[in-house]
Amino acid sequence: MDVHILGGLSVREGGMSITPTAAAPRQVLALLTAFAGQVVPVTVLTEELWPSGAPRGARTELATHIAELRALIARALHASEGGDAPAGWTEERTADAVLVSLPGGYRLDTGVGAHDIGQFERAAGAGYRAMDAGDLARASMRLGEALSLWRGDPYAGVAAGPCLRREIERLETARLSVLDQWVEAQLGLGRHEEILSELPGLAARYATNEPLQAHLMVALLRCGRHEEALAVYERLRSVLHRETGMEPSARLRRLQHSVLAVRHTRVGAGGPTPRTEVPAAAFGPAYATTAAVAAAPVTTVTAAARGEGTPPVIWYGPAVPRVPGQPQGGRADTALKGVAVAV
Repeated sequence: MDVHILGGLSVREGGMSITPTAAAPRQVLALLTAFAGQVVPVTVLTEELWPSGAPRGARTELATHIAELRALIARALHASEGGDAPAGWTEERTADAVLVSLPGGYRLDTGVGAHDIGQFERAAGAGYRAMDAGDLARASMRLGEALSLWRGDPYAGVAAGPCLRREIERLETARLSVLDQWVEAQLGLGRHEEILSELPGLAARYATNEPLQAHLMVALLRCGRHEEALAVYERLRSVLHRETGMEPSARLRRLQHSVLAVRHTRVGAGGPTPRTEVPAAAFGPAYATTAAVAAAPVTTVTAAARGEGTPPVIWYGPAVPRVPGQPQGGRADTALKGVAVAV
């Protein structure tokens, strides 16, 4: 069974779609795919369908939706050589064996087909490990692979109840984390000019995401566009103040001061310019943004403007985040441990 979630729900068995068009069974299938291979309790399914309270006869209606899904699965199995078992199955594959009834709930066994969330998490995990090892080229490649799996918003076109909304939020948070690290790897590889074609759009979409705004400021700084880098900070400050009543974090303020210092040295007298650094001890343990990328430890990142006479700027960016479900491994206790990326 092939499951695609990252940009609309598409579930296919043997190449044939089993995604229902009706809203309620589609929602049930979406929740079952979110926890494929796990038992989803009836209580969770009923809460998803009726968040304000299940009506009388809710379990009967849920059973009807399950029966509709099994009919679609059975039709697809019949069309694909009569439901012969694929690799990994020890007996004939039937609709009841794919969508299993268990005490208290249901489990969707997707078999050995493709699942884009699993592909995303594997590629992201490989990218994070490469970042940890300082292999920026591999990190850029694997994180880019993870991002390329996204065709749009997760579960687009599916009515989302409380459980699916939490899953969508988790996936969006993971996507932002991968995006942040991919941009950081690109900067570390000296690709600031290349990513400036898309980074402003990303920063505009996630207007309150401090890591992305910081990356944009660094990329602009490295291209000698100091006024634009300062304008990014002012836009962030305005949006944060309007939406949250808060100021940018101390990290962003220090980056702004660094940009001001670089601009000052660029317009000053000729000759060698002093080194401008932001000390590591000045930064707190984590970002706390309204884009749900919070409580991440700190990775040391060096942002050195490469223009002639431009002093280097030390920027301490967000730490390597983890795909939800992976152990943290005590990273929060090593606030300044990480790879130094020359930007």
